[in-house]
Amino acid sequence: MKSENTMNIILVGKSHGKSRVLALNSTVVVAMALVGVALITAAGWAGYSVAESKAEAREPTDSELVAHWRSKLGEQKVELAGLQQNVQDQVDALTLRLGEIQGRLLRLDALGQRFVESGLVASDEFDFNQPAAVGGPEDSHPADSFSAPDLTRMIDELERKMLDREQQLRLLDQVSSRQKLEDELYLEGRPITWGWLSSRYGYRSDPFTGKRTWHAGVDLAGKDGSDIISVAGGVVTYASERHGYGNLVEVDHGDGLVTRYAHSKTIKVKVGDVVQKGQVLALMGSTGRSTGPHVHFEVIRNGKTENPETYMKRASR
Repeated sequence: MKSENTMNIILVGKSHGKSRVLALNSTVVVAMALVGVALITAAGWAGYSVAESKAEAREPTDSELVAHWRSKLGEQKVELAGLQQNVQDQVDALTLRLGEIQGRLLRLDALGQRFVESGLVASDEFDFNQPAAVGGPEDSHPADSFSAPDLTRMIDELERKMLDREQQLRLLDQVSSRQKLEDELYLEGRPITWGWLSSRYGYRSDPFTGKRTWHAGVDLAGKDGSDIISVAGGVVTYASERHGYGNLVEVDHGDGLVTRYAHSKTIKVKVGDVVQKGQVLALMGSTGRSTGPHVHFEVIRNGKTENPETYMKRASR
């Protein structure tokens, strides 16, 4: 039989000097050794933990405090920069909207000024070159500055009101423009600034032959070189010499209505010009078949002549 390796441990008692022998095999010895190592390791870990806890509980050094607060200060700077950028973005957005509103206000002022100049609005009631007069007693309550949301709401409300006013003024401008156009095209008045009626519309004795002939217009005599003016707005369709008429200007007023101004000394317009009522077309002369300075004035509707005196006697609109 094989014999196992054994370890003998002699135990000596305090009394009577007696001893005992304890036999341990190798397995038991190894187990005891492992238990001892485990106890030593546990004791070391416990000591490390206690030391680490003490290290954590100690007061930080000055350099550690400086590093900590530098880090905190850096974080706050980044946060402050973000807030400043956000505020700047809001200010930029409000500034942009205020710029747009200013441009729209300038257009409204221009429209209002046009109404004043056209007589639709009394100039002594509305002066669009000056700010509106406002005022009132000072409030006894402490005044607070507006916040960004308050300003945004005020701008929104102002934009809504401006949009409504713009639509109203635009409609009024269209009505005014249409009325002005109708007034411009309304044929009335004499084609001269000074002179007299020297020959009427219809049959007359021809000044050169003495025979009874048809006169398709009226003659208005005046001073040589005086102004010949358009009796309505229109487009110049003829501005040159024509047989019998001398220097002739013809103006188309639309809706089949045309006027002619003959025998002029000098023509002041050219074909294609857009002329207004009262604009000088030519200077009075005696070119063509004429006996002296005058303007031969004709009114033609849809290709047929009409009596110009009917339009000359019209009341202004």
